Amino acid sequence: MKTVYVRSIPIGKGHPLVLISGPCVIETEEIALRTAQTLRNTCEELGIPLIYKSSFEKDNRSTAENYRGPGLEKGLRILQKVKKSFDIPVLSDVHRETDIPAAAEVLDVIQIPAFLCQQTSLLIAAGKTQKPINVKKGQFLAPDGMKSPINKLLSTGNNQILLTERGTCFGYYQLVADMRAIPIMQSLGFPVVFDATHIVRIYGIPSKDPKGGEPGFVPTLIHAGVAAGCNALFLETHPCVEEALCDASSMIPLDRLKPLLKHAKALSELVRSWEDGNE
Repeated sequence: MKTVYVRSIPIGKGHPLVLISGPCVIETEEIALRTAQTLRNTCEELGIPLIYKSSFEKDNRSTAENYRGPGLEKGLRILQKVKKSFDIPVLSDVHRETDIPAAAEVLDVIQIPAFLCQQTSLLIAAGKTQKPINVKKGQFLAPDGMKSPINKLLSTGNNQILLTERGTCFGYYQLVADMRAIPIMQSLGFPVVFDATHIVRIYGIPSKDPKGGEPGFVPTLIHAGVAAGCNALFLETHPCVEEALCDASSMIPLDRLKPLLKHAKALSELVRSWEDGNE
């Protein structure tokens, strides 16, 4: 498996579990900075490498009226402030080729959204930046279907690739986590991130409606993903989830994240010791 470096953070086999976390979408600078500070303090205390995540734009909202983020310019300015204030890498989604040059100036990791994971022109433009690229597996794809985006990125000479498992369609509105996806995608040669928060979202129901997600299952999914050997966890969080402007029904409250991470780290170390002992 290829080791991917996000600044000085190694992600891959034999390396510590990494956390990718932050609010689903950038709302205000104050929320971004408050969340980043808490995440950094928590991760420093627990010894977990952190990559801060928040989207400057969410272009796949269910209605045109839903909040889509502050946009490219303002969003990148806030992410740059997070990056400099706390000395942590930052990640955000990119939805179109024209946004990539500006995004690459700020982002440490460029993320390709699940619904765009087969978009050839977007993947090639992102790959050409030579930045680490996190490709979220479309919920419509089998795990081995990620060979296609991998090959598109490799065609640019970029092998700094992360693959994210975030569930597979199970009926029309729900996702299911198939833990086989983690080792299957790892067998393609790249580290795998496990997204335990988007899987519990119930699509078709507004995200602010409590019925729009089942966050009570997030701890179980975290444990299962780490036990299956994921190389990083993707967990969206917010200091006040009931007021969040996107994915309010699936994010983890910021003040409840620490015990989940503590358990995840202990489990990941157990899994890694078992793997080391069986090589």
